[in-house]
Amino acid sequence: MQQFVVPQFIDVEDKIIGPVTTRQFLIILAGALLLFIEYKLIKSLGLFILGGLITLLFTSAFAFMKVNGMPLHFFFINVLQWFQRPKLRIWGKDTMMTKMKKITTSFPITTPVAKRVGLSRSRLSELTLIIDTGGAYQGDDEAILNHKLSGQKNKF
Repeated sequence: MQQFVVPQFIDVEDKIIGPVTTRQFLIILAGALLLFIEYKLIKSLGLFILGGLITLLFTSAFAFMKVNGMPLHFFFINVLQWFQRPKLRIWGKDTMMTKMKKITTSFPITTPVAKRVGLSRSRLSELTLIIDTGGAYQGDDEAILNHKLSGQKNKF
């Protein structure tokens, strides 16, 4: 039987120059490009040094700083996505039923699904069908009446 080498540590980024990874190198390269653009645009040496220090600070933070084990730029992306999502999630039966009514009016059910498919007439399948159709299929009155008359308790 042949033996195969199983890759280990696949979540570790490749290092290109000492402890610097490819991602960090590209971020530093982008920061150096920003510094060059600032040097060409800003005529005053004092403003250039101030802007350069701020750019250097942000570049090094994005390249080397980690929050909860993830790089800082991934953390900022997650924060922005969190602010865009709704904070309160409310399930409303009324909104669900109006959506289902729109669906059922465009596709009216002429014959009960259970009769078309040939499902067994147990109470459980009846309830499942009502739930799956969102209340559009109300159930067979005979089966409900027989179930009530038989005096069986729910075995759920």
